[in-house]
Amino acid sequence: MAIGRRPGAYVCGTDAAMDVIGGKWKVLILWELHVKPCRFGELRRSLPGVTEKVLAAQLRELQADGIVHREEYDEVPPRVEYSLTPRGESLNEALLPLGAWGQENLLGNAPVPH
Repeated sequence: MAIGRRPGAYVCGTDAAMDVIGGKWKVLILWELHVKPCRFGELRRSLPGVTEKVLAAQLRELQADGIVHREEYDEVPPRVEYSLTPRGESLNEALLPLGAWGQENLLGNAPVPH
């Protein structure tokens, strides 16, 4: 699935990636789904402060971008699980150095350069 939010409008690859992960919750959703597939309620509980409306919208956007897969199970009561697609897994891998930078520079594990 091709990501087609702003075709031709990106300045660089980082710009395109930020278009996909922009927003307060998307990176945190990716991190949670990296651990294991989750149901909507599980995600909501693991992300304190996110509203149902915002979480649903962020999941729809990630799904439209081919980052998240939504699996519906034919059960009673209905069950839906969200998981990362291969594209989502590769995006999470790309975010690891950014997380390491934050850990080292902002969480006190290394001196912050002046």
